[in-house]
Amino acid sequence: MKLILLSGGSGKRLWPLSNDARSKQFLRLLQNDEGEMESMIQRIWKQLGAANLQKESVITTSHTQVDMIQNQIGSDVELLVEPQRRDTFPAIALAAVYLYSMKEISMNEICVVMPVDAYVEDTFFEKIKELEAVLGDSEAELALIGVKPTYPSEKYGYIVPYRNQDSMSYYHVNHFTEKPTREVAQELIAHDALWNCGVFAFRLETMIAGLIDRGIPIHFEELLRQYQSLQPISFDYEIVEKTNRIAVLPYEGSWSDLGTWNTITDQMVDNQVGKGLVDESSCSTHLVNELDIPIVVLGMSNAIVAASPDGILISDKSVSHQVKDWVKDIGTRPMFEERRWGWYKVLDHAKSLDGREVLTKRIGVAAGKNLSYQLHYMRSEVWTIIRGEGVFCLNDKIFHVKAGDVITIPVEAKHAIKALTDLEFIEVQTGQLLVEEDIIRIYMTWEEIEKNGAWV
Repeated sequence: MKLILLSGGSGKRLWPLSNDARSKQFLRLLQNDEGEMESMIQRIWKQLGAANLQKESVITTSHTQVDMIQNQIGSDVELLVEPQRRDTFPAIALAAVYLYSMKEISMNEICVVMPVDAYVEDTFFEKIKELEAVLGDSEAELALIGVKPTYPSEKYGYIVPYRNQDSMSYYHVNHFTEKPTREVAQELIAHDALWNCGVFAFRLETMIAGLIDRGIPIHFEELLRQYQSLQPISFDYEIVEKTNRIAVLPYEGSWSDLGTWNTITDQMVDNQVGKGLVDESSCSTHLVNELDIPIVVLGMSNAIVAASPDGILISDKSVSHQVKDWVKDIGTRPMFEERRWGWYKVLDHAKSLDGREVLTKRIGVAAGKNLSYQLHYMRSEVWTIIRGEGVFCLNDKIFHVKAGDVITIPVEAKHAIKALTDLEFIEVQTGQLLVEEDIIRIYMTWEEIEKNGAWV
């Protein structure tokens, strides 16, 4: 069995913490058994490890999420990077072709697809293992996991099975209903309908044959070249709704799609993260604050107050899911990102009348990690070390740096830094066009930098 984990999208229903670079699965809002804060992807990756499924997993993602995934769950995870975001069908097609033509997996292999941001119990992964037997016993083309509903939700899709199948551990699927009204949902539940949690399995042979029928390349390099021509469409619309033989395996444990502030706060142990205060009269109110200034919430019940460098949200929880529609046209750059080496936070961005820009960042590099050896064509930089010690390389010359040191980096100067201890510095960029894409990476590892540089 191979697992294809989908990590995509921007998750703007959790704005202002989530953005195009930091999707909801990377937000450290959950508490683990040791009392440490963890993200959804960290939680699910640990659960896969406990179920002995990590080595069978590949994560499909975008370029903007690679550093964050490696920072949170390690650099040895197998990643499949989409050339561009094209929805779930192209992503799954790319993964299937990768397994077929690059990994040379057997055509009889069972592939299971699931999102990286589901909140489930450990028993859910034992249920996943049962999908292989369901595909064999049912002779279905697809096998899904359906969650037994606990209430008539209007947010989820429903899987409606044929009736009178009580003797089997799985059901054959009659049809699907997408996000019904509460009244319709109640009627569906009365007919044994299950929530569609986005987990399904297929034989690799079935997927590859489907791609051939659609004229989609089944060799990985060729599919990469043609990827932008694929229609951006969901797997549900392109495959599931056009498949006749589908089985569903019921799951009666806890499951939640933590896609809104309303649902994610249900799983938070504390009602406050970050600086501030929520008074006792504010019932079922949560404060999530990533800013360095305190926020005080008084007399507000059933509310979410979330603040980050990207913005501030104050909302009744019942309508907090609407935030995605309100912020979709906000075109600001991401103000906070996690990277494989640490993190950065934008402190200020100003533009003068003559078109020159000044961007100020606070950057943190974890001990033992390094930024790549790089150069920029459109900006100069000044770094002020404010905490820790490190080793800096400028135009192949290597020297030690510590708190209080100021480093000037001219346009096109090659530079990199390695943290000997946890290191922080203020970076001031100046130029005509300050964009993250203005970067040429020469070496990624510090070993390569030392090999080609000289100590001063």
